Amino acid sequence: MNKKIFTIIETLMVGVLVFALTITNALSALDYIARDSIYQIPRGIDSNIKIIGIDEKTMSQYGPAQTWSRSRYAQLIEKLNESEDSKPLIIAFDIQFSGNVDEGDDEFAQAAKESGNVVVVDQLIYGKTAQTDENGNTYIEESVVGTDEPYDALGESVKIGYSNVSLDSDGVVRRIIPEEMVGDKTYQMFSNVIYQEYCRLTNITPNKIPTDKTGRSLINFSGEPGDYEYISLCDVMNGAIDSRAFGDSIIFVGAYAPGMQDNFEVPSGGSEQMYGVEIHANILQSYIQERFAVEGSPYIYGLITAVIAMLITLLFRKLRPWQTLIVLVVTIIGEALILIAINNSGKAFSVIYLPVVLAVAFVVHLAREYILEKKRKKEVLKAFSKYVAPQIIDEISKGGDFQIKLGGENRDIAVLFVDIRGFTTMSEALEPEQVVEILNEYLALTTKSIFDNSGTLDKFVGDATMAVFNSPFDLEDYEFKAVCAAMDIVNGGRELEKVLLEKYGRSVGFGVGVNVGPAVVGNIGCEFRMDFTAIGDTVNTAARLEANAKKGQVLISDVLYERVKDRVEVKEIGEIPLKGKSKGVFVYEVTEVHR
Repeated sequence: MNKKIFTIIETLMVGVLVFALTITNALSALDYIARDSIYQIPRGIDSNIKIIGIDEKTMSQYGPAQTWSRSRYAQLIEKLNESEDSKPLIIAFDIQFSGNVDEGDDEFAQAAKESGNVVVVDQLIYGKTAQTDENGNTYIEESVVGTDEPYDALGESVKIGYSNVSLDSDGVVRRIIPEEMVGDKTYQMFSNVIYQEYCRLTNITPNKIPTDKTGRSLINFSGEPGDYEYISLCDVMNGAIDSRAFGDSIIFVGAYAPGMQDNFEVPSGGSEQMYGVEIHANILQSYIQERFAVEGSPYIYGLITAVIAMLITLLFRKLRPWQTLIVLVVTIIGEALILIAINNSGKAFSVIYLPVVLAVAFVVHLAREYILEKKRKKEVLKAFSKYVAPQIIDEISKGGDFQIKLGGENRDIAVLFVDIRGFTTMSEALEPEQVVEILNEYLALTTKSIFDNSGTLDKFVGDATMAVFNSPFDLEDYEFKAVCAAMDIVNGGRELEKVLLEKYGRSVGFGVGVNVGPAVVGNIGCEFRMDFTAIGDTVNTAARLEANAKKGQVLISDVLYERVKDRVEVKEIGEIPLKGKSKGVFVYEVTEVHR
């Protein structure tokens, strides 16, 4: 029950966290980075949009742009229009022309009027003003307080749009405000005005782009900095470029040098900034291709992603770590692909919150699995410590390798059986409490002798004990260690016999049989009751040897003797018949071991 409650609480926490982060956009800086990486994938620029740049090459030839007479711009218009059959569709100046300078002003205004396809920029001036809400409370709001417009003669000859762009909190240009109200007058953005002119000249019905409640739209950039075809203004003026190359194109004219302070951070630029004239080219292409987007409802998306996060969190608990990693990666990729498709349809949502929370849930899942696995290993080691020698447990703890094959495996093992001689007669003569005490002393002795020689205690059967060596773990020199354990039991039995004789007036002794050979080792039984043990003829022979051993005797088979004969002293018993075997076994009694 506690596990189920914990699962429910954890799942709900994941859902609540995804929902809360999504609606608050608490990690907006990281979200912007993620959104830029999937939404602002360059889609290819429109070759009919070209840029004539006022670059360092131009300024080195003509001097700083702010010192120019505006007659130079009149000459540029004339140059672009010199071919009657191949004129630009629109010439758009992203340059501020406020106030009068010289006689070149009228020349520029006249050239623009005759061309009939010129668009220039003005600038909205923002300031903080006091506003009053419906309850009569005063608050401060940033709003348009004025405009910086072109000089009168030019303003009467061209179309005008403001060049202001909207910066996000991280200083990156991602949004535009297509139009702003200043008093009773509506002002259009520069790119919007160019688009309206484009539609008029090409007989296309303009589409109104979607905006959010603040009047903003998200730009889907078509290119990176430098992607649009760019020509130096001085090359155009010097005739290095045939004017027919600009036929039916939309021409942007503007700053194209770092020192002119018209460059901005954009989502498609990476560490490189984009000039304002390029930004307007991207915005115009978004207008033409209808690729703006607005923020979708964070509440709806937060609810959807919260449910998905909770379902995946529940799925994590049913899968292995490598499977959860696959699910996590597939979820992240799937969300990205879905959001790209939604963005192309005009909606944008936060990107990172579902992946981030699921990644945290994944780490928590791994940590939990690690802790549970450590706990499980500890429990297994604790359980095996009752059957396996402590030094083996220590070695397993260091290496962590304690896997045992389920169902059984063939192993070469040494098997030891030991039994109390005269136990039945003794148990009839003593009180039950005394019998149990004697039996416990005996079991303590046999267990210690087995463990001291790195054996595995297999089972107790009444007053008999079975031990195996080289199972379930590999054990070096297991044949000799099994014989040493048998001798330790017999020798310890002599000391125990003296104690019991003095205490109870009764003596006990041990008979031990040891054999070596192949056996099947594994979990024997059924699903609800299993026993890890060894079975086979090797085990049966060891049991028969023990049954034939007299008090204080250690009997070993000839097979075992051949493996340890250089380190033991024996006395030949000869071939003896063993119950259940058609052929007898040659048997030796071990009298001494040389460790």
